[in-house]
Order: sequence, then C-alpha cells, then structure tokens
Amino acid sequence: MHAILDPAVKSFVPVPDGSHFPLYNLPYGIFSPAAGESPRAGVRIGDHVLDLSLVEDAGLLDGAGLPRGTFSQPWLNRFMELPAENRRLARILIHGLLRQEEPTLRDNAGLRRRALVPVDEVVMHLPVMIRDYTDFYSSREHATNVGIMFRGKENALMPNWLHLPVGYHGRASSVVVSGTDIVRPCGQTIAPDAEAPSFGPSRLLDIELEMGFLVAGENALGAPVPVDEAWDRIFGMVVVNDWSARDIQKWEYQPLGPFNAKNFATSISPWIVTIDALMPFACAAPAQDPEPLPYLREKERRTFDIALTVDLEAPEADGPVTICESNFRYLYWTMAQQLAHHTCTGCNLGTGDLLASGTISGPDKGSFGSLLEITWRGSEPIALPGGGQRKFLADGDRVTMSGVCAKDGLRLGFGEVTGRILPAVEPGQ
Repeated sequence: MHAILDPAVKSFVPVPDGSHFPLYNLPYGIFSPAAGESPRAGVRIGDHVLDLSLVEDAGLLDGAGLPRGTFSQPWLNRFMELPAENRRLARILIHGLLRQEEPTLRDNAGLRRRALVPVDEVVMHLPVMIRDYTDFYSSREHATNVGIMFRGKENALMPNWLHLPVGYHGRASSVVVSGTDIVRPCGQTIAPDAEAPSFGPSRLLDIELEMGFLVAGENALGAPVPVDEAWDRIFGMVVVNDWSARDIQKWEYQPLGPFNAKNFATSISPWIVTIDALMPFACAAPAQDPEPLPYLREKERRTFDIALTVDLEAPEADGPVTICESNFRYLYWTMAQQLAHHTCTGCNLGTGDLLASGTISGPDKGSFGSLLEITWRGSEPIALPGGGQRKFLADGDRVTMSGVCAKDGLRLGFGEVTGRILPAVEPGQ
C-alpha cells in the first residue's frame, strides 16, 4: 500500500501541481462520459477519469477476481460488497496500469483515447445506492457551542454526550451529488413573540460541514460489529454538507429531534477516497474522559488528518470568501465508535449505507463548521467581499466545501461538494 502511495511514482497521465488526484489517490466515482450515456465506474487521475468498465472489459483487471461487469454498474455497491482483498487487488492493478513506465494502456492509443476522459466532459452521479443514512453529532466543540447558545455554559453538553456517539436516522432519498441545486425548504416556524406557528420558507438556512463514510459489506440482523473490527466495514469517505433549516428545527425538534429541518437535502462529494488511500494520514483521536463503556473502547484510537475548507459565494459579492477552516481530526467520536454503537443493538448495516460525522467544528471561530456558530445565532454577521453581509444563507448563495490531506510529500484530496440555493417552492405554487 505504501509503495502505491510513493510520491516518486509518476503516471503517464498528466497530473497538475497541487491536484487532489495524484496517482496514489485513485478515488472511485460513477460518471457518464457525456450527457445521456449510461453511468459506469471510474477513478479520478489528475484532470481525467479512467473508465473502469472499458478497462475491465479489456481484461486488464482479471487478476483482481472481480465478477464480470462489476464496473459497468450505475452504482459502486457491487464492487464495495466484495472482500477487502479483492478491492485492494483492483486498486493495485489500476495503479499499475497508470504508471509512467507501464506500456499496456499507455501505448494502446485506441483504448487510451476511449478510457481516459477529460473530467470537464463527464457527468458525475451519486456514486452509491444509499439504502440508509445516519447523521451523528460527534464534535465536542460543536455540541458545546450549540449547548451554550440554547442552555448556557453550565448545561452545554447533555448528560449522555460524553458516553455515546449521539445520532439520528436521516433521509437517504434526499442525498444528492455535488453540483445539485438546493431548493430552500418550507415548513412551520414560530416567531419569538408569536403565540402560534406560521408556514413559509425557512429564513435561517444553514450549512453543516461534515465528512461521511460508506459501509462495505453487511452485518446480519442481531450481530453487532465489535469496535476493533469496524474498520473492515468502511469502504471510504466523502465530504458532506448536511443543509439545515434552523428556524424549522427550533420549533419541531422536541421531543423527537430533527425532521423537516434536515430531510430536504444532504450533499456529498462525487469521489470516494478509500480508507487504504487515507492510511498514511492516520493520527491519534482526541483523548476521551470519562472512558467509554467497554464496547466503545478502541485498542487504537485512530482518525485522519483532513484539512477542511468552506467557501461562500454570494451573488452580490466580489468573489467567494472562506468562512471556515477546520479538520476531521477534531472529532471526539471516531468512525469505528460510530459504527460499533450503531450496530450494538444488532442493527444491520448494509453496503452503501452512509454514516456522517455531524458538524465538524474546531477550537476557535475560524474553525466553526456552521453559520449558526460562525455568526453566533446571527449576532456576528459575515462580511462579504465588496460589501454586504450574511447571517444565514440567501437565495443564489453557493457553498463549496473541500478536504485535503498532506504529509511528508504526500498530498491528496476529495475534490469538492458544492450547492447553490434556489428560492422556495411553497405547496400549491
């Protein structure tokens, strides 16, 4: 694995300096070579997409032991549910085909021309058939900030927060790929001085900077996954923007939590960076006090050093403004703990299930992962380039999130997840 990630190994495919997608990344996605063509699997290399369906049909991945047609599917699920060893062999073979000194694909002009498609010509799709979606609340800094706003410093964290990874079941049907426009949601809200609620467009539309992981393989109903075996169930990661309507949530969340405030859209980046690719960027997770119960105790508390950035572009502004710089490593609860806790009841997760981290906030205002925190409930607006300000999102605003790992000469990224806010559509319109 480390040989694959050696920065000295070059590809015959040009990779621009600073690219998120060098030869040692090779993230998977689903794309169409042009509008109207059937979706199929690919990996990103520089500014190109390698069409894995054509490479597979040519017999160049036979050594990985893949069922025929694995990469001709409109989803990655068939590949993801294969044993980890087969997936690793496929990655090694793909890497080998793209090496500078390997002639098999490099010197086959016809196959090379068809199989390597410029990324600006392709149409990206949701990479996975997502059966279920769960959103956690795993940032201590975020949970503390929100708790201070609504309950005061003395009761910032709820009594259960330091003992389990809090989460809720989200809506898989409204998970969309980056670039999808987001329609402002409508719902019930109540004004501070009102005696009854009213219905209309959300006025406090927010972002939530998150990362998500996709489950590979299934655990049987009634069969919990031990925390130290959880990594074997994680295929890879994406950047997530879990859009949130704060005013709708404030009125509806008691006693059962988010519903309409979170079910209208969740955006994910199109390229899934594998856990194998991320391993050189592993780091220690924050210490936990009190020690969690035995089923959540990890022999090795592992997370990843992923630098995250959020940019906001308003129609009236002179360009985008960076509103957040955070890091995945801040999260108190790890992905392994999230998966182990999710299945401790015997809940059966399936291939393609999406588990998101919850808002990722760091220790200072510049690293807060939501407008609720950045503007402190709207009391400290963001200044826009060229004038103007934002407390929460306005129609026409575009939000772009990205993630990058860098260490000892290695650098890879996730690309970006972006979405633009469209005006609300009220029932009956």
